Amino acid sequence: MRIPIRDLTIVAPALAAAMAAAPALAEGLPQLDHRTFSPQITWLVISFALLYVLMWRVVIPRISRVLEERQNRIEGNLSRAEALKKEAEAALHAYEQALSAARADAQATIAAAAAKLAADAATRHAELGERLDAEIKSAEARIAEARQAAMADLRDLAVDVAKAAAARLIGEAVNARTIGSAVDAALKERK
Repeated sequence: MRIPIRDLTIVAPALAAAMAAAPALAEGLPQLDHRTFSPQITWLVISFALLYVLMWRVVIPRISRVLEERQNRIEGNLSRAEALKKEAEAALHAYEQALSAARADAQATIAAAAAKLAADAATRHAELGERLDAEIKSAEARIAEARQAAMADLRDLAVDVAKAAAARLIGEAVNARTIGSAVDAALKERK
């Protein structure tokens, strides 16, 4: 692979710096150098102590405060939800009672209306029965009067027919009283 010359001018300084650092790399890792152990351990203890104090005094109290606030908020929401649930149950109970009362009122109203209609129907039936009885009695009386009038006319007609028939048969006039009593006797037998 061929590298163009212009790219070599860019890469060359970086290559020179890497070559100069090569003897330092050959010594090994600085944290494993036994000559620097004591300052490293000192700084480790100081850093650990500072981080421990920082965590103990600042971070953990803030985290515990946030967790406590969160727990209080959750408990508050749960208690509010429980209160709302109780209110909803109370509202449902009140609704069911109102609905039951409304049904009972409706049944009572229907029963009262049915009783009133039955009483009105019975009253009208009785009035109609009385009126029809009066009309029947009146009609029977008129029929009886008409029958009496018809019977009286029939008696007179029967007397006239019997008188004419007897006069034709016998050839002489028959007494009207005799024929009237015979017709009356025949009419009594027919009743």
